Amino acid sequence: MIDVLVQGYPGRATHHGGLGWSTVTLVRTGGRNILVDVGAFGARKPILKALTERGVQPADVTDVVLTHAHYDHAVNFTLFPWATVWIGDEELSWAAAQPPGFNPIPELYVRELCASPRVRRVRDGETFLPGLQAIAAPGHTPGHLLFYLTDTEEPVLFTGDAAKNRAELLSMSVADTDDARASARSLEKIWQLWKQRPGTLLVPGHDLSMRLDAEGRPVYVGERAAEIGVWFSETLQQARIDLCCAPRLDFSELAND
Repeated sequence: MIDVLVQGYPGRATHHGGLGWSTVTLVRTGGRNILVDVGAFGARKPILKALTERGVQPADVTDVVLTHAHYDHAVNFTLFPWATVWIGDEELSWAAAQPPGFNPIPELYVRELCASPRVRRVRDGETFLPGLQAIAAPGHTPGHLLFYLTDTEEPVLFTGDAAKNRAELLSMSVADTDDARASARSLEKIWQLWKQRPGTLLVPGHDLSMRLDAEGRPVYVGERAAEIGVWFSETLQQARIDLCCAPRLDFSELAND
């Protein structure tokens, strides 16, 4: 059974840095409770609430599977004290070698990942849990992994930030990548895997899940939900801003490209 606990969002703040609203998914199979990515600090309460609604407590989570080491996907592994944490061997070695700086790597959490006896390093092509295979997808980060789940009725492909959203899948280019050419090759790999078996569900890092329609184009599964509450008045009455409306395109940026 696949449950998206926190819905990823395909956007970024224009004045306040990254939003970090990434997808968190619960996979229940073979007696295991597996979390694929675990979100940023702001997702802690929504994750706990969604797990509780499904009868799963933090101690019930058996495995945490990380697509890559960026803060918005990795930091909350500490919330699941009995889980085995799986991360790419190359990814963790790379992250550990980065000096502290203005990057999305949570240095102290990477240090804990390197030291913890609960952590297992995964390599390309390895089926490390029943029906769950790791597939190298470098670009966004050097050791980024896809996870391909095949022991369900319909396969599931977790792309993390190798394909963050529908726009990247269709444009065949990735925003925020360490290596644009590697990202392009990873996108080609994602499409090949996605097309292999009809009905395959693709779960991206920052968007709704998708399937391919009869024409082979991505269509969303479910409805987007994203809004923020703001205090712009002189009282504590909160206004809400819907983030699911049609965007305003900034054509000035396009003209300057």
